[in-house]
Amino acid sequence: MEKPAMHYSSYLQLDTLLNTQHPESFKPGQQPAHDEMLFIIIHQAYELWFKQIIFEIDSASSILSKPVLNDNAADLKQVVHQLQRVTVILRLLAQQMDVMETMEPMDFLDFRNKLRPASGFQSLQFKLMEAKLGLPLEQRFGSHYYTSQLTTEEIQLLHNTEKAPTLLQLVNRWLERMPFLDEAKYWQHWEEPKQEAGTAGSFWEVYKQAYRSNLLPEEKQNEKFFELVFDATGHDNNRQLSAKACRSALFIMLYRGYPALELPWQLLDTLLQIDNGLGYWRYRHINMVQRTIGTRIGTGGSTGTTYLKGAMDSHSIFKEIAQLGSFLTDRNTLPPLPQALVEKLGYHF
Repeated sequence: MEKPAMHYSSYLQLDTLLNTQHPESFKPGQQPAHDEMLFIIIHQAYELWFKQIIFEIDSASSILSKPVLNDNAADLKQVVHQLQRVTVILRLLAQQMDVMETMEPMDFLDFRNKLRPASGFQSLQFKLMEAKLGLPLEQRFGSHYYTSQLTTEEIQLLHNTEKAPTLLQLVNRWLERMPFLDEAKYWQHWEEPKQEAGTAGSFWEVYKQAYRSNLLPEEKQNEKFFELVFDATGHDNNRQLSAKACRSALFIMLYRGYPALELPWQLLDTLLQIDNGLGYWRYRHINMVQRTIGTRIGTGGSTGTTYLKGAMDSHSIFKEIAQLGSFLTDRNTLPPLPQALVEKLGYHF
């Protein structure tokens, strides 16, 4: 039999989608609150975009999970492309606050009490998104409260998600595999630059001297910070990037002008944009909540803006990548690379 032609409405399941808005204030015997429809649709749109973000994160993570990732093929490009899409969606989520803010405080109060104890804090997808990116439960602001509004099944799903490798952990593994700092492969004939720098030792000893010479007197504490971050013997339970991964990430940032490091640098920069996007969305959310309910308690029982501000300040997922910006120096003082490595990082025809 011939398959029926696809129709716009059936493909998008509009009969289902457009019949999932049921404002409490519109029910018989209630006084309809006009803006409750807007409130529902905006939050449903958020959840749809959360679903897409999770879809992109899962896809990028599956590529990064490969035993061998070909940085010169489509793999890394696909990861960067999908995560860059996440950053665009996050910008859209913040822009949706413009629509939400057309609802005046009194408009919200007309139906607010009918929502209790429902709250955006109960969004499982948002918590899954944070977990998949790499925000551990124990590092979340108000962790004792973080799962209190979820069902038993949702809490179990969140814990199961946290057991799988996160995007940050997969990026850490990918950075640790970077071959360009392999002493035996690329750095055997690096004697002349080391002598010119007046320092014997590894590339990082030479770089550290160049970095130190660029510090202002009031920035001298960064020398100790540099040692702490790149010290592989230290142990910090809150650290998610290894010393080896940090060195690779900094190397990519320093020499990103070479073609072979362009995509790796885009990946690192995109992760920072994701953090910035989440932070800006939280900032817009705080301002909207403060304008709407002031210092009142949230419908789910949270402390409202106080909790939101604490989460914005604490929930920086890729902060260890961001802090590497403290260790950059100007291009004029960068140690020159071995010729064998320069050829490897360049274009090949």
